[in-house]
Amino acid sequence: MTASANTTTQEKLTAARADLAERDGALIAFSGGVDSSVVAALAQEALGERAVACTAKSETLPEAELADAKRVASEIGIDHEIVSFSELDSEAFVANDDDRCYHCRTMRLGRMYEAAHELDIETVCDGTNADDPGAGHRPGLQAVEELEVCSPLLAHDITKEEVRAIAESYDLSVAEKPSMACLSSRIPTGLDVTDERLTRIERAETLLRTWGFETFRVRDHDGLARIEVAPEELDRALDGAFAQAAHEHLTDLGFEHVTLDLAGYRTGSVSPASDEPDGEDAETASDERTVLDAEYPRADRS
Repeated sequence: MTASANTTTQEKLTAARADLAERDGALIAFSGGVDSSVVAALAQEALGERAVACTAKSETLPEAELADAKRVASEIGIDHEIVSFSELDSEAFVANDDDRCYHCRTMRLGRMYEAAHELDIETVCDGTNADDPGAGHRPGLQAVEELEVCSPLLAHDITKEEVRAIAESYDLSVAEKPSMACLSSRIPTGLDVTDERLTRIERAETLLRTWGFETFRVRDHDGLARIEVAPEELDRALDGAFAQAAHEHLTDLGFEHVTLDLAGYRTGSVSPASDEPDGEDAETASDERTVLDAEYPRADRS
């Protein structure tokens, strides 16, 4: 049942919670982003210990995001399972065509169903919200439909704006967390997704986070790093000290060239697919000489 346009957020929440309460149990595909966190909180309220949050660890999930998922699950008070799989086992995913997200989501949700079966749970839920189907090319949503995943936010017409308000009402620390696409979204369509590329992207983005940037991507154009930062942060990135530090550290990570995109951060800039994850929504690089003194120190090459 889909909520009408005049239904209040509280009425939508009540209906979603009631629907979940009718199930024998639910396993939530849990990234730790705001959407899946709200679904996990609703399920925990409706089902108690019969609700389980499950995070699938793979090469495309930054360690920082896994740490966030563990922390937010603890905030909610829901049981949290971590399972592993590898998208790189799929030749279709590695080939990185327009349907990469479909292949990834099929594998990830398939792993969720395996975990649910092991826990004797029939229902798998995800965080697809009411805005997602209209948000551009989202091949991952096809996998959600094909696998008959339960999407409480979508089913009850709960929008992204409402999701954030609900998360704030639950006092969840991720209420204002930006959407975070998987690391493979930084690799242009048609260029193979490899462990080497994913690793250097993650370490490069850890650098930018350490340096205080908030909204950014490091795109990997076959060895050329293209840094995108939010327009309001562009002045900092144009600083000569940043340019020098970024070049030194990112070439240390394996990039041959380092560039700054003057157009700034924007989603989907390396492929026709949206850069935002369907339905959502680190190992630090300190060993790669990312510890800062002052702002952007010269790398220690001793």
